[in-house]
Amino acid sequence: MQPAAKRIDLPDQYTGLQTKKILLLEDDEQFSEIIKGFLESHFYEVVAVRNGVEGVREVMASDFEVIICDMMMPTLPGDMFYFAVERIRPHLCPRFIFITGLRGSPKVNEFIKRVKGTMLSKPFHVDDLIEVIGFVQVRALKYR
Repeated sequence: MQPAAKRIDLPDQYTGLQTKKILLLEDDEQFSEIIKGFLESHFYEVVAVRNGVEGVREVMASDFEVIICDMMMPTLPGDMFYFAVERIRPHLCPRFIFITGLRGSPKVNEFIKRVKGTMLSKPFHVDDLIEVIGFVQVRALKYR
């Protein structure tokens, strides 16, 4: 993974543009900071939380264009977080990107297949993340 990109300050005429809001659920603080910094340098507003319980609070309080969710987190893992969101804000379900270091895990693979989810395996290149975010944003348009 590349180091976090430097944030670019926009000229005044661009500061009023609406940014895309992303919820990032990742319990690894260092990894979370790298991803958050990279996405912010690409003009996304990122709300980062450490577990699914905090994620549920954020989903209850706000809407998100994309939800990047680690599968293995303390308190409430990624699959259980997804099912909670499915009950309280189902329109957000097509906006999930699941990330995991458990490539090849039958449990993870069965869950992703069941929910027709999008998954990135760690480690991944940050450019792949931007590409998958674009894919998820286009897919989510179908469900609006």
